[in-house]
Amino acid sequence: MNKDENGGGVFVKFQRIISYATLAISILTLVLVLKRPAPVAPAVAPAAAAANAQSFQEKVNQLAQPKVPGEGESEVRMSSGEVSAALAQAAGLLPSAAGPSTGTPTASPAMEFPGAVPNIKDYQVSMDGDIVRGQFLTQIAGKDVYLTLAGHLGSKDGYATFDATEVKVGDLAVPAALVNEVLQKKLAEQHDQLKLPNNVKDIKVENGELVFVEK
Repeated sequence: MNKDENGGGVFVKFQRIISYATLAISILTLVLVLKRPAPVAPAVAPAAAAANAQSFQEKVNQLAQPKVPGEGESEVRMSSGEVSAALAQAAGLLPSAAGPSTGTPTASPAMEFPGAVPNIKDYQVSMDGDIVRGQFLTQIAGKDVYLTLAGHLGSKDGYATFDATEVKVGDLAVPAALVNEVLQKKLAEQHDQLKLPNNVKDIKVENGELVFVEK
């Protein structure tokens, strides 16, 4: 057997190794994508979730109340549990709380999280320091897949903003830099839905809470 034949045999073996490695990586990626990641928040009993949703609604109603002249700047703070329950309620995953009999307005459209993510089967939200982290169960190509998104929530010129710092599809981490450009374009398309209520000056995450700063 000459050198060319030996070289050809080695090349074929190398191609096979590359093919097997590529197949293995593809299978591993698929497994990670379909794998359920660690939850970002502990499970909550239905009664506690309903109470959190009611508390969220009461705080939204508080935001809607006119301020006393000369009262100065004030804040309304919401916990992870309250935000999670409100998202679940907006997605139809939690029964809507009965509106107050006094005729107090319910959450404004800007506070109802309209069409946040389509076909959502589950919501979880947690906040740590100034980072908000959300985990959503949705369908991609007919398969149930968990999406995890974390980042900084803020505002600019009266509109909410979000900059991603962590992205996961299933248990597979995706570079946030690759996602952020697409995310910002999507947020720009939904610019009107991100408008803050007229009486809200700023929105942020601080000390593990969602904070609305009133004007």
